[in-house]
Amino acid sequence: MKSCAIVGINWGDEGKGRMVDLLCRDYDIVVRFQGGGNAGHTVVNEKGSFALHLLPSGIFHEGVVNILGNGVALDPENLWNEIRELREKGIPVTPDNLKISERASLLLPWHRDLDIFEEKRLKDRKYGSTKQGIAPFYSDKYQKKTILAGELLRDGLKDRLLSLMEWKNLTLCGVYGAEPYTWDRLEEWLNRCCSPIMPFICDTQQYLEQAEESGKSMLMEAQLGALRDLDFGIYPYTTSSNTTAAYAPIGAGLPGLKLGEVIGVVKAYSTCVGEGPFVCELFGEEAERLREAGSEYGAKTGRARRVGPIDLVATKYGVKVQGATMLALTKLDILSTMESIPVCVRYRLNGAEMDRFPFPSDLSEAEPVYIRVPGWNCDISRIRRYQDLPQAARDYVELIEESVGCPIRYISVGAERESIIFR
Repeated sequence: MKSCAIVGINWGDEGKGRMVDLLCRDYDIVVRFQGGGNAGHTVVNEKGSFALHLLPSGIFHEGVVNILGNGVALDPENLWNEIRELREKGIPVTPDNLKISERASLLLPWHRDLDIFEEKRLKDRKYGSTKQGIAPFYSDKYQKKTILAGELLRDGLKDRLLSLMEWKNLTLCGVYGAEPYTWDRLEEWLNRCCSPIMPFICDTQQYLEQAEESGKSMLMEAQLGALRDLDFGIYPYTTSSNTTAAYAPIGAGLPGLKLGEVIGVVKAYSTCVGEGPFVCELFGEEAERLREAGSEYGAKTGRARRVGPIDLVATKYGVKVQGATMLALTKLDILSTMESIPVCVRYRLNGAEMDRFPFPSDLSEAEPVYIRVPGWNCDISRIRRYQDLPQAARDYVELIEESVGCPIRYISVGAERESIIFR
C-alpha cells in the first residue's frame, strides 16, 4: 500500500492543507488522524479559498475518499457547520467521499465551556487555547468519560450521556458556578448536530484494511506541528494530542501500517499562534511588515500570528521528531522584498552556543544567533522551475536543506495549487 503522512515541522500553520490538496490527486484516501477543530488548513484552488478545520483537505478532489480517524477530536457541531458551508459553495460532501470512524470520540458541548472557564481563571498563565474544548476533550477521553461516534447508532446512548452529564455537572457547578446541563439541552444538541452526521459514521478500520489488501494508496494529514506535540513539543504550550507521523497509523485506524514517506512542511520563515516560548520572535514594524506580507492571521481564530525568521534549530529538531523523508518549503515568495534575510542558526543559552533544541523550560532563556543572507529582490511567484529561481533564492533553499539534513522536494511560491516548484 502506497502511504504517506504530511506533517508540520514547526509550530503549525506551515501550509499542510495546501500540500494535501496538491498531492492527494495521486492518492485514493486522505485521513485526518489527530486533533480537532481548534486549528485550520487553508486551501486555495480553482473552487475558491477555504479554511478547513475538521474536514480532510482531500475533500475537493473527485474520487478521493476522506476519513476522520479514531484519533480525531470529533466536534459534531463544527463538523456539520463545515459540511453545510462547503455544500453551499457547490462542494459535494456525501457518505461516499467522507467517512467518520465509529471509534472517534465525540467532543461534547461542555468541553468548550470548560475550556473557556479554565482560560479565564488562568489569566496571565493561560496556554493560549482557541477555546474549542480540545484539552478538556482529550482529558475526558483518557479518563474514558466521553462517547464514541458509533454509540450514536446504538442503544444505550441516553443512559451513557446522562451518566456523563451527572459526573460533569459536579465540576461545572461546583468548581465554576455554571448552570448545570439538562437532558433537554443534550437532546437538542443530539438532534441539531449529531443526527446530520450519523450517515457518515462507519467501521473505517475495516474499510482501510480492505483498501490495504486491494493496494489502494493513502495520504495522512496532521494538524499543527512537531513543536505542538504533547510528548515532544514545547510542553505545556502544546496541543493535547500527538502531531507526529509516528502516530499517524494509530490515529488513522490502521496501526500496523508502515509509512512509505513522511513529507514535513516548513515555512520559509517562522510563525506561531498562541502562548509559549518563541525564540526567534520579531516585534514592532519589522514584524508587522512580515505579518502583513504573509497574511499571517489564524485560520480558526483570526488572531495575528507571531512571526520571525526561520529557526533552523527548531526546524532540525522538527525534522528528526517527524522522521521526515523530504520537505515542502512554503511561502518562499513572501521574502522576495527583503534586501537581506536573517536566519537563526544556533541558540545562546547560559553563555554557550548550541544547535540542539533545548528542554522546554529552558527555551525562555534561549537567545537566537543570527546570520544574514542576501535577498533576491524580485517577484518569484510565476516561476515553476527550480533552475529559474534567482541564485540567492536557491542559496537560501540549499542552506535550509543542508542545515536540517533533509531534502527539499517542493517549494511553494504562492497560495494557489499550481504555484509550486517540484524539485
